[in-house]
Amino acid sequence: MNLRVRPSRVRGTVAVPGSKSHTIRALTAALAAEGTSRIIAPLESADTLAVRAAAVRLGMKYVPEGRDWLCTGTGGKFSCPDGTVLDLENSGTGLRFLSAMAAAGDREVVLDGDASLRTRVMQGLLDALSGLGAEVSGTGGCCPVRVKGPFRGGRARVDGSTSQFISSLLFAAPLAEGDSDFDLDFLNEQPYVGITLQWLRRLNICCEASPDLLHFHVPGKQRCRAFEAVIPADFSTALFPLAAGMIAGDGVEIRNLDFSDVQGDKACFDFFRRMGAEISADGSTVSRTRELRPGVFDLNATPDALPVMAAAAALIPGETRLVNAPQARIKETDRIRCMRLELAGMGADVSELADGLVIHGGKLHGAAVDAHGDHRIAMALAVAALAAEGETVITGADVCSVTYPDFVRDFMNMGADFTWEE
Repeated sequence: MNLRVRPSRVRGTVAVPGSKSHTIRALTAALAAEGTSRIIAPLESADTLAVRAAAVRLGMKYVPEGRDWLCTGTGGKFSCPDGTVLDLENSGTGLRFLSAMAAAGDREVVLDGDASLRTRVMQGLLDALSGLGAEVSGTGGCCPVRVKGPFRGGRARVDGSTSQFISSLLFAAPLAEGDSDFDLDFLNEQPYVGITLQWLRRLNICCEASPDLLHFHVPGKQRCRAFEAVIPADFSTALFPLAAGMIAGDGVEIRNLDFSDVQGDKACFDFFRRMGAEISADGSTVSRTRELRPGVFDLNATPDALPVMAAAAALIPGETRLVNAPQARIKETDRIRCMRLELAGMGADVSELADGLVIHGGKLHGAAVDAHGDHRIAMALAVAALAAEGETVITGADVCSVTYPDFVRDFMNMGADFTWEE
């Protein structure tokens, strides 16, 4: 579906939904655990529901209880028949995490997804799993991938271009027969590995990590205990009402945020302050100052923020540089290229770097733009369109449901002039 956006001001309160990163880790943990885990206030979105369904096919039992999910795990002993196909739809996180988990079991599993997911790089993870003793194969380094375990453990060098490779291995390695050691030359998106380590501690899993997160030791034959956990609100999602409040807001309150959580994207609240947003000390309310400011922002730890920060920067006079996020090119799409194309179509002066964007901001005009099958691009363009001159039509904007199913409804409730069109 297409979303028509007309210039409008937003004001009011929005309750940010649960974290996709935490929800998928919770499902992975529940799958591996012995006993029944309770996941409280999870994100219910296209990605998380696809991962939940795949975990059920591997043998996890799921029962809803109000808004909670009760998940009875397998203890690492998956009950699916050989050749079971897991459809992860558009979930790159689910694809990586469940590929590693499947390698910890003794059944052959095929993991696949939609056309976008089939472009997501998998070779670094497959190489590591193969080095640990699993039988793996892919299609040009992408899915569909075939995985058969169990892997025995050992030492593996891991590609750090995406944090999801090492995170997935850290979840699976405790189930291996022997100990595992992982070495990385570099690691993008370090805060996401921090989230993984937090979950391993909750499961009572022993994992030794070097301070720079480049070396890990995980003993094998560990048992994952069941848990009860509340899923915190998603800081990546909170950036959209945050940006809207800065560029087109008359006072936006963002609820549910816990700044004690380890999510890396909470750092973007300081980025937006540097851009000139007036944000309350507790981060709950945002409005714009009279003058917004360009700047240079290192997004290595927060690459998911690139689309929305680019959208905001396109409306700020002067040169903004978003740098050190090469991994933004290997997300649901090449977000660097796609944001350059779509913002240029709205009149922005944007050029690409290998690892980011240079944006000379000012005014934007309405245009026909494309979400490129990427939820963060769709929402970023919708935020930019609030402050553009004239109408903007975003093709394929219903992809927002991947992480924020109520995005359009929530923004309309704050006064955004949004209209769905077939």
